[in-house]
Amino acid sequence: EVLEGPTDMPPFDKAQVIKDLEKALYCAKVCSYAQGMSIIKAASDKYEWGVELSSCARMWRGGCIIRAALLGKIQDALAKDVTLANLVVDPTFASELNAGHMAWRRIVTLSIAYGITTPALAASLSYYDQYRRARLCANMVQAQRDFFGGHTYQRTDREGTFHCAWTDAHKDIGDLSGRTAGNV
Repeated sequence: EVLEGPTDMPPFDKAQVIKDLEKALYCAKVCSYAQGMSIIKAASDKYEWGVELSSCARMWRGGCIIRAALLGKIQDALAKDVTLANLVVDPTFASELNAGHMAWRRIVTLSIAYGITTPALAASLSYYDQYRRARLCANMVQAQRDFFGGHTYQRTDREGTFHCAWTDAHKDIGDLSGRTAGNV
């Protein structure tokens, strides 16, 4: 009761929202599975487990908890290309995500406008957006770390490690080589 929510909410077309919600949920599920499979693959590669991702999808499909029909398509995609970098770049799934992402965005945007929390939809959309971009928000994090703690940063337009005196309150941190010694 202390914090206020939105009061001037935009109008919407109920039929369109229902169509968009169906696409948004599908896209979010695909990205959730993609992220999960990516984590399993990374662990399997690191620890040399030899996990076959298509077998994971097959086992989950026959299990007692998940049993989603979507797992059949996932199993097919992973069996077709065992070197697939991520489920979202499979031609079939990529095409579906490309066709559905604007509906997904409309749902997340409308939910925010109405003050309705949609953490899973919003987070999976962020995963999608991060996967499709060459440069991510880590560039901003590097700048913030340098601003607040003189941690240095790297640039995308030239080699080297840099530090800025961002304001008059910032001072020169001296020789950067001492700050970056031991970095791998």
